[in-house]
Amino acid sequence: MNNLHNLSYFDIYEKNALYRGLSCAIHYKDKKITYSDLFLQTARLASGLKSLDLSPGTRIAVLCKNHPVFFHLFGAASALNLVLVLINKRLSDDEVSYIIEDTTPLIIFADKEMADLARTLSESSSCIEHCYIIDENDTAFSNLYDNAPLKTRVEHLLKDPFVIIHTAAVQGKPRGAVLGQDNIILANLQIIHAYGLDDTKTYLNILPLFHIMGINLGLGTLQAGGQNIIQEKFNPQKTLKLIQEQKVNLFGSFPPILANLIDAMEKGKFDLSSLEIAAGLEMPDTAKKWEAATSSKFWTMYGQTETSGLIAFTEYFAKSGSAGIISPLANIKIADEFDNFLPEGETGEILVQGPLVFQGYWNAGKLNSHTFRGGWHHTGDLGMIDSDGFLFFKGRKAEKELIKPGGENVFPAEVEKAILVHDAIKDVCVFGVPDPKFGEGIKAICSLKPGYDLTKDDLVTFCGSLIAGYKKPRYVEFINELPRTEDGKIDREKIKVEYA
Repeated sequence: MNNLHNLSYFDIYEKNALYRGLSCAIHYKDKKITYSDLFLQTARLASGLKSLDLSPGTRIAVLCKNHPVFFHLFGAASALNLVLVLINKRLSDDEVSYIIEDTTPLIIFADKEMADLARTLSESSSCIEHCYIIDENDTAFSNLYDNAPLKTRVEHLLKDPFVIIHTAAVQGKPRGAVLGQDNIILANLQIIHAYGLDDTKTYLNILPLFHIMGINLGLGTLQAGGQNIIQEKFNPQKTLKLIQEQKVNLFGSFPPILANLIDAMEKGKFDLSSLEIAAGLEMPDTAKKWEAATSSKFWTMYGQTETSGLIAFTEYFAKSGSAGIISPLANIKIADEFDNFLPEGETGEILVQGPLVFQGYWNAGKLNSHTFRGGWHHTGDLGMIDSDGFLFFKGRKAEKELIKPGGENVFPAEVEKAILVHDAIKDVCVFGVPDPKFGEGIKAICSLKPGYDLTKDDLVTFCGSLIAGYKKPRYVEFINELPRTEDGKIDREKIKVEYA
């Protein structure tokens, strides 16, 4: 094996350092990091990691908010053929522990906010041998940046695991979607093409870098030679000031980001003339208000972590209700429940082929066989393609009844499992409902055991002790008995009709 046909992010960093060395790659807390600096820091970190004698494929867990170290780790893992396990920092401690047990990382990186949890995990876990806190005062972390930068990267195959991102899957347990470098490089190339990214563009990094959309836009901008503005935590006023001061051209958005920005714009004057594109998911009225208030266009999309991000995208109002034109790198078919392809205009499951399809779920051979049956990735989502090639999202199959509050993935079974732990709960049914703030909200219909009393607030607080805050039900109703089907199962469809 050799590197003849391979391209890595370490190579991309090196090329940009050579040809755009003095240009700003990353702007973070009023500090500018040039492409030369980015490559040097990445090469030093890669050298330090190499000194730990890590085998190719070794997992490294990352548990932190947006920070330049994310980009150092992307490049260093690329150079050494290591695998980054990107963990959503909003998950509960138990959920994070599950991901650690599932992927058995040898190393964990965490910021100061997540330091205590990282140390607890490293002490309780049998797999974690090194814990680094991303902090100038952490000597172990700073010493990891070796003075002698890495010169030559480790050989790798195009399909070797590069990142693992856990997402809700058909059994209700978080499953680690495995992506290779080629998956992400190609996914980012289509974004570069669609959004017109080049070395003159500036991206405001609001979306978290542990999410595929944040990775696509962040690494895609660097791939194109543009500038990344890192915002650790979303704040409407600060975001608008950054757009104005840094002449931002692009940012990604999930509800309620856009609505919050519109509210903040009404309280002050900001020059947003540099903005060209805001991309994400949004309600029509909010997207219309945004375009009216700025000179930018709002782009909508469809995709999954399992498809390396976007496989359909377009300007929001190009065709009402559509999720966009199908990506040139994706072959998409619509199929019935027996995997027979359906003609245009008919609704069925969205199936995908092509280089954007992920490598499979981590440690889930049986699930992968089911997901990839017939040589197609079965998304579990329902859709329709019209005569112009626009994809329309039509909901989710029953076995993959995901809810997406603010762009996050929540599986009803996860929420139901947490609610049923409470002593007062007899039965529960959880499903998604339209939400004016987050796009989609979580609703729980519950019945109580005889003699028990429980308030909505108490139940929501209880859930928050077991699962991530964004998974807590936003709407709760208590009824005497949940309707059931003839075979005794909870009648989910009837409940949705009556209580949605």
